Amino acid sequence: MPLGKGAYFDWPRTVDLFPYHTAGAVFYRSWPIGETESVLGTRWERLRDAKAQDRKALFKESRDRKIGHTVAQPDLSGHGEPPIRDLTQASPQPKTIRYGYRSFDRHFAFYDFRVGDFIRPSLGRMYGKKQTFLICPDTLICGHGAICSVSANIPDQHYFRGSFGGKDVIPLYRDADGTEPNVTAGLLDALGAEYDTTPDAEDLAAYVYALLGGQSYTRRFWNELETPGPRVPLTKDGATFAEAAKLGSKLIWLHTYAERFRDKDRGDEVPRGKATTIKGVSADPARYPAEYAYDPTTCAVAVGDGRFGPVAPEVWEFEVSGLKVVQSWLGYRMKKRAGKKSSALDEIRPEHWTARMSDDLLELLWVLETTLEMEPNLEEVLDKVMAGPCFAAAELPSPTPEERKAPGKVFVSGDQLDMFTADE
Repeated sequence: MPLGKGAYFDWPRTVDLFPYHTAGAVFYRSWPIGETESVLGTRWERLRDAKAQDRKALFKESRDRKIGHTVAQPDLSGHGEPPIRDLTQASPQPKTIRYGYRSFDRHFAFYDFRVGDFIRPSLGRMYGKKQTFLICPDTLICGHGAICSVSANIPDQHYFRGSFGGKDVIPLYRDADGTEPNVTAGLLDALGAEYDTTPDAEDLAAYVYALLGGQSYTRRFWNELETPGPRVPLTKDGATFAEAAKLGSKLIWLHTYAERFRDKDRGDEVPRGKATTIKGVSADPARYPAEYAYDPTTCAVAVGDGRFGPVAPEVWEFEVSGLKVVQSWLGYRMKKRAGKKSSALDEIRPEHWTARMSDDLLELLWVLETTLEMEPNLEEVLDKVMAGPCFAAAELPSPTPEERKAPGKVFVSGDQLDMFTADE
């Protein structure tokens, strides 16, 4: 068996803990959080004010995004607005939202079904104040570091490599109000019968994240993970489950920047860490950072003419399935931004580095510092799970085909945007 001797819970191949999976959404003209939304606004004005013959090139049409598309469904953003082809000076800017671009990296984007590429309407319908998205590379061979990430915002696709493919997003709830858990029917009751107290959906998610959101899972099972997809050993010991769930709740709270899983001990801010601003990044537009670097001797991160530290080498090299988090975060904020460029609109960029961007960098560093401080406890609880009895898949209920379906499918045709996507 892949995860060692004895019974284990094989997820997701045999039975799914969370039966409905989807891919992320692809947003249009995103910009990293930390800069104001004015960058998006300026890009929109350029597109709106362009001559009709130039608008198609600026918009960068794709298979699923056309300048003639209209939105037919009344509950979807962009309904009632003209297609990009017919914009006028009076056409309002699309709705702007914050979304999960990569692990620990939040961006702004237009949330509008006229301009987004392959947006999943089911994700939008499920988004709410309690919604939490787990993201695991179910279809990829995992890289180093944690195998699972989490987002309080709608995740982009593909979260780990920035391309299409992979049903790797798992919403905790099937509705925006957080009243319908995305958990296999009967599973929580089966656990409760063994533990003498029935966990809820958030307990289950926290347990899973304690095992998959730390660094030790991939170190322990690197050989088995040559077969894509994580498998979660589900303990039969109630005390071990509770211990893991407590750790996982803190980790989810931390990794969602204190937006989810709050309680009396976990407020609305992440704990301050050791890293500080040694020298501020210049706000002079002419000195916008063109590169970043790490000095292992001084444990300082240079961003343009600014410096931040101390930053431990483990923080600098922190990975989620092979994605080096700090280096990726910085790469998307340099003068020559990392990632693909699609049209001349991508050349519209922030004019200067802001104080908010520095604050966000520090917050990221603090989150990773605290995560690494938790690692010994996360590894210990994984050891406890594997040392004790675990459920076999046959002992637990299997999801029904209905539970695997996306909530609220949409079918439209013609020149109106087709909402039936591959994840459904």
